[in-house]
Amino acid sequence: MKKLFDDLSYKVSRETTRQYSTSFSLGIMALSPKIRNPIYAVYGYVRLADEIVDSFHHCDKQKLLARYKAETFEALEDRISLNPILQSFQETVHRYNIDHALIHQFLKSMEMDLQKIDYNSDLYKEYIVGSAEVVGLMCLHIFTEGNTAEFEKLKPYAMILGSAFQKVNFLRDMKDDYQILGRCYFPNVDISYFDNTVKAHIEREIEEEFKIALEGIKKLQASAKFGVYLAYRYYISLFRKIKRTSASKIINQRIRISNGKKISLMMSSYVQYKTSFL
Repeated sequence: MKKLFDDLSYKVSRETTRQYSTSFSLGIMALSPKIRNPIYAVYGYVRLADEIVDSFHHCDKQKLLARYKAETFEALEDRISLNPILQSFQETVHRYNIDHALIHQFLKSMEMDLQKIDYNSDLYKEYIVGSAEVVGLMCLHIFTEGNTAEFEKLKPYAMILGSAFQKVNFLRDMKDDYQILGRCYFPNVDISYFDNTVKAHIEREIEEEFKIALEGIKKLQASAKFGVYLAYRYYISLFRKIKRTSASKIINQRIRISNGKKISLMMSSYVQYKTSFL
């Protein structure tokens, strides 16, 4: 009967992913079936932490995040949790020997979101490492299935792809981050003076990271390559739309990619994958 609970736990993580991200849901569906559930588990775990710091405005966020952190490591120690998202996550962490240091680093970045921080270059880098790069490494543990040499070879690419994704998110979410949450992650940027010159500087940095990350995607095993490439294509499409949008609009509206466009990208990406583009 334990298997029934385990299956239910993965279903909860999968549904969490579907509710919160069409892009990642489609990307995960493009992965090999054997690694889909573990990736859902990672996404469900980080999504719940992110919701605590971003959305639960009428609750004691610090208390909730501290409880989530304590319950995470209790689940890892006990190898069981009655919270389905923590249950699927702890099972995944143990199965793929995901380094606990990655989880600590992720939660540290979530704790940073509970503070009013004026980000300089060091804090900006620290936040991105914890909020995005280590999540890429958690997924890479799953993609490489215990092959340490393969993991080490692909580690820099996984980190830089996570960084590029996060920086695109920062641009996409500038309106809500600043107007609702009072945050600006970009170092030494005053939103009052955010203009096309500042925006273009950030975009050049992201563009270079995407270029490097694509080389890493090409080196992934077949079980993961198409799914990661599809997520990459979604983010490239979003990034290009952001580039075409003025700085003044970026800070007043959230840029989106329609579901119809996402389906179109999925089809064109599949053609490229099957014709050995990757």
